[in-house]
Amino acid sequence: MKRRALLAGSAGIAGAGLVPSPAAASSSSCWVHTWTAMPQLTEPGNLPPAPFTGSDSVLVDTTLRQTVHTSIGGKLMRVRFSNAFGTTDLALTSAAVALPAGGRAGVAEIVPGSSRALTFSGEDSVVVPAGAQVVSDPVPIRVAPRSNLTVSVYLAEGQAGLNLTSHPGSRTTSWLTKGARPLEAELPGATPVDHWYLISGIEVIASAAAGVVLLGDSLTDGRGSTTNGNDRWPDQLAARLRDPRLAVLNQAAGGNRVLHDGLGPNVLARLDRDVLGVSGAAWVLVFEGVNDIGTAPATEAGQGQVITALTGAYRQIVQRAHAQRLRVYGATITPFGGNTGYDDPGGLRERARVAVNGVIRGGIFDSYVDFAAAVADPAAPSRLDPLYDVGDHLHLNPAGYAALAAAVPRRLF
Repeated sequence: MKRRALLAGSAGIAGAGLVPSPAAASSSSCWVHTWTAMPQLTEPGNLPPAPFTGSDSVLVDTTLRQTVHTSIGGKLMRVRFSNAFGTTDLALTSAAVALPAGGRAGVAEIVPGSSRALTFSGEDSVVVPAGAQVVSDPVPIRVAPRSNLTVSVYLAEGQAGLNLTSHPGSRTTSWLTKGARPLEAELPGATPVDHWYLISGIEVIASAAAGVVLLGDSLTDGRGSTTNGNDRWPDQLAARLRDPRLAVLNQAAGGNRVLHDGLGPNVLARLDRDVLGVSGAAWVLVFEGVNDIGTAPATEAGQGQVITALTGAYRQIVQRAHAQRLRVYGATITPFGGNTGYDDPGGLRERARVAVNGVIRGGIFDSYVDFAAAVADPAAPSRLDPLYDVGDHLHLNPAGYAALAAAVPRRLF
């Protein structure tokens, strides 16, 4: 069964203030993110396992090895490390990038001879102040598009306290081991953990390239996708388009909301860091709101308030992004009928979803993608198509994420 999602054209948009795409403005080479992960404060249950978390510190005398999946390629790259949620200094003793063994995601081994040490302002080590981030010096290593890349970092002193910056929903296996081993080809006996820690971005030098930043929640973060499979809908979108000039940048987190903090800051609070501060960004696609609707009271007043507040928040996102010459697209909120937590007997939240989707389709954004139409059950539009439902009637399986990726028209970029 094939269904085509609807796209609103830029014509007839009421007051959106469409801005020209900066991607078409210059052919010069510049730094563009090829991969991102939204920084979050690590919850206690997602901290590194013992002995890598102690009573008052984390990652002491620890090598941390992680793989990420790029979108565009380049011959020169640099890495961003984040201490956004740390309350103490983060001392990185040494770090390196390499190619993972077999080109695979989530492996502890790297290709012998592929490792390149990272420096920071010419130094092997760096201290990241609380709340800050650092960018490594450029390093020559060929980064292939839509490939896996390994980042290793050693922390001799670790970080004092338990406020660690991470991205728990990595859907990718990382590896922890004691001792200074970031350049070693193998890490025998290393401990696996399915989270990313400390890394928040990979940039490459690219010509005439630009990125689309995806603001989202668990549906974009990839809940229901395959661990180490890189089959979230953003991954599948990059694989489908195969555009060497288009970076697809996932700035989503499970439980994220537009209006209130949840797992990570709300969208309005994180917009500057996670969108406007992303090098090379030219477009934003907003696919958020289901958690705002689902956690608001299932009353006429509660859902009426969230409809009004989301409408205002979407306008704020558009205004702030347009000020930085970014185009802003919206994606309709997908069905959740039958979900234990969000679906209510009176159907008030479903009515709110329909109303908010009307706002998204109504011209508030520069254009929109109809994700709701792409994955809804044709016989019951308030529910997900059973072919795409991971089982909780809210999140999607890889086939469902493929349907979302297929619904995004190439002409948007």
